[in-house]
Amino acid sequence: MLETIKYPGKNTCGEILKRPTIDSTSLEETVNFILKNVKQNGDVSLKEYALQFDKVKLDLLQVSEQELIDSENLISAELKTAIQIAKNNIEKFHAFQKEEVKVIETSKGVLCWRKSVGIEKVGLYIPGGTAPLFSTVLMLGVPAQLAGCKEIVLCTPCDKNGNIDPAILFTAKLVGINKIFKVGGAQAIAAMAYGTESIPQVYKIFGPGNQYVTCAKQLVNKEGIAIDMPAGPSELAILADETCIPEFVAADLLSQAEHGVDSQVILVSNNENAIANVNSELEKQIEQLPRKEIAKLALKNSKAILVNNLNEGMDLLNEYAPEHLILLCKNEEELSQKIINAGSVFLGNYSCESAGDYSSGTNHTLPTNGNAKAYSGVSLDSFVKKITFQKLSKEGISNLGKTIEIMAEAEGLYAHKNAVSIRMMNVEL
Repeated sequence: MLETIKYPGKNTCGEILKRPTIDSTSLEETVNFILKNVKQNGDVSLKEYALQFDKVKLDLLQVSEQELIDSENLISAELKTAIQIAKNNIEKFHAFQKEEVKVIETSKGVLCWRKSVGIEKVGLYIPGGTAPLFSTVLMLGVPAQLAGCKEIVLCTPCDKNGNIDPAILFTAKLVGINKIFKVGGAQAIAAMAYGTESIPQVYKIFGPGNQYVTCAKQLVNKEGIAIDMPAGPSELAILADETCIPEFVAADLLSQAEHGVDSQVILVSNNENAIANVNSELEKQIEQLPRKEIAKLALKNSKAILVNNLNEGMDLLNEYAPEHLILLCKNEEELSQKIINAGSVFLGNYSCESAGDYSSGTNHTLPTNGNAKAYSGVSLDSFVKKITFQKLSKEGISNLGKTIEIMAEAEGLYAHKNAVSIRMMNVEL
């Protein structure tokens, strides 16, 4: 099932680990046109795109209060309980990330500190096509609320009857989000970036999406609208030795392969039998999946790589910088200390990636396409700005003043120097 590459040299790793690519030139042209249309024509263009892409005629873009109320009766009690448990765990993990204000006296009479302040207006994009990701509502909505964001806007596509998946609506209501709009795709990103008659403009946009959504986020980011991170198709890498359980490995690989045809999974092992056994399991398990055709296409982008030893495998995976990384080795905790590039890490045979996707508490909105080399996944910090403060007393300016004057004069900035000198004279009086 997975193409197997044996003992690749360092010079060939870049080509082996190449992600699926698309023609970004034509994609950008298409998305740019959508962005400009929404910017110029607002709600009218959004309704036209709903008719064109979602095959639905919308009179109102915003979800009504009644639709939110009705959503509670459209999903099972079992699912509601599961969502509540996941919410509790996500709240615990993200609330733990809150930082207390700490004041430091850097010099006598010079106090400095930093305070976290919630971004006032944030936009959340929730995919709702082949897989309505109500779990992403939790992953974005919970930290946004904990951070104290004053206005939270949620956009997600509707079906041809104008309905949004009730699990998305129920979860949004549970989290406390009531500004929900039936808009998907690049046009939703444009609406939140520029604002329309119905949809408020936001300061930062969050959420995963297809190639059009991702491209739209990157393009509005160039115009000064903040985004959570560059992101693309989902991906998973697994480092496994002879102690792995092949059934588990195959199940984890397929859990990401079913996301989309442009997803990618990588298996790295120092044990050829383990790779063979995983491939055998993939063949069995894939046939049981409702989304097997999607998974099969994703596996064509994927590889199994046989390495000489696990340290070599770890080096290879640090270069790949996967969105999700699972270590299924007898010494996984020791090996985990070597990880420098990954979005989210799962240790041991029972730490399936799906736990992080749904309810362990960690966030599943993560950097893809190698961006884990420089970006973190979404956290409470993603929804706040950190503002620095300082307060200098007379003693403080007296102690630090000469240092500032010398440095300002050396840079030729005499007004800067004078702002200090005039105070020094006042202190001396």
